[in-house]
Amino acid sequence: MNYKDKICVITGAASGIGYATTKLLKEMEAKIYALDVNKVDIEGIEFIETNLNNKESIDKAFNIIPKHIDCFFGVAGVSGVKTNYYDTFTINYISNKYITETYLKNRMSIGGAITYVTSVAGSYWDKYAKEYLAFTKAKTWEEMQEALHNQANPDTIGMMAYPLSKRAMNHYASEMAITLGEKGIRVNALLPASTATGMKEEFERAAGGEDALLSQTGIARRLANSEEMAKPLIFLNSDWASYISGTMLTVDYGNDALIKLGMKKDRLDVKVGSKIYNMGFFQNMLKKQLEEVEVKEEKDLTEEVMPYNEEISTVTAEEIFIENDKNDTTNLDEGLSREDVQNDILIPYNDEISTVVDEDLMPYNDSISTIMKEGTNEAN
Repeated sequence: MNYKDKICVITGAASGIGYATTKLLKEMEAKIYALDVNKVDIEGIEFIETNLNNKESIDKAFNIIPKHIDCFFGVAGVSGVKTNYYDTFTINYISNKYITETYLKNRMSIGGAITYVTSVAGSYWDKYAKEYLAFTKAKTWEEMQEALHNQANPDTIGMMAYPLSKRAMNHYASEMAITLGEKGIRVNALLPASTATGMKEEFERAAGGEDALLSQTGIARRLANSEEMAKPLIFLNSDWASYISGTMLTVDYGNDALIKLGMKKDRLDVKVGSKIYNMGFFQNMLKKQLEEVEVKEEKDLTEEVMPYNEEISTVTAEEIFIENDKNDTTNLDEGLSREDVQNDILIPYNDEISTVVDEDLMPYNDSISTIMKEGTNEAN
């Protein structure tokens, strides 16, 4: 693979997959512009302090970056465990779209390559495209922020934005593969499974513990290391992948194969963008999930986080609305009927409709599998 003297822009370069990618590209003699809020401690690169949650900070960074860019590695992302809904979605999706529309489209030419690091949490992006339609239609940073504010409350649990942002990114990558493909620019996405990065503890909390996180690692039964994700990422943007574009490359050591062969339950085929998640009832449950997992070393979480019991499994829509009205003063759940909510609750818990969300958000976590599976009784 020839990266010598190529202008490479990498976001999220200070840690994890971004750091490993930056280090490997430096060894290949690429000219690297590393963007992150934290210092990138690698000699021989151009570090630009950049806050992807801020449009002006992005603009300032690209005023420093050369007018011609060969490769873009959109690695930066947050789990939502330590960030709110707005910040999570902005960093994971809006910043990537803004950079692409404002800069990459104008600074890349034939032979250029873009790869976004999304997640297996973004699976079924095509099936549930209606969830993020407002974001795909939005053209400007301001329009995307407006759509975001219509989607959730400021204090909506951030990890609920994670799978939605990843689905939106997979859609956007596919769309750009067509649009930019006409100009000879390739666009792909890398979908990592569980990886040992600086966010490992956050994903453990979201998953319900270390064992739940490891359950997504396919036959490997261990977390990937950052370099094992950086290498396929570098490949996708290299000349060795010159005929690969529009590919969502899942890197999960056979986990998807296990699902497709019917050897493992599929926990990803659910809606994640419903406004039902804004309801105080569900917000409180998710907060409890995070609080309980934080002290997992001292507790058996099987019945501690979201216990499967009569109280949870037989909850009714009416009870949810009564509880929600005690705590929720927002109007983002307007239009939700009791029938809508009842159809979205997992009652009862069984093998056919077994869990709530996705890989990195709450992967394969039976301790929270009794809340809801949106769309169970509803045709897509």
